[in-house]
Amino acid sequence: MDVERVRTILRKLPHVEETVQWGDKLIFWVGDKAIGGKMFALVALDANGGSRTVMSFSAGPERYAELLENEGVIPAPYMARIHWVALEHWEAIEPRELATLLAQAHTLTLAKLPRRTRDALALPAAERRRLIDQRRKLLATAKAAKRSG
Repeated sequence: MDVERVRTILRKLPHVEETVQWGDKLIFWVGDKAIGGKMFALVALDANGGSRTVMSFSAGPERYAELLENEGVIPAPYMARIHWVALEHWEAIEPRELATLLAQAHTLTLAKLPRRTRDALALPAAERRRLIDQRRKLLATAKAAKRSG
């Protein structure tokens, strides 16, 4: 497994958005964060650049302890309290199982989204895109007003 294979798997799931944050982290969201989407996985783009882990994802309370029994799987830094695990190397979990776990992380996160966000995701694509664009403009205006005043 590697970054591009994980990215291919995740981009096939419904309503997945990706962003780059915190310098070298590729973040995968269920729904755009402008409308209340939530992240469910992150991948270190430069695992050799100081990151202890290659990826983290939501495991859910049912699978969390079980996954930690695998060599190379650790509690995710800063996210363990919400049942996220991190992989120290790509071989920590077999590729087919990892694909299944990532799909489950997506499903868990989608189920936790607020009703308003799920309703926005159910809109036709063009209408959803307009809503996201409006929300981004509103957030940018609020951020600019906060900086100036």
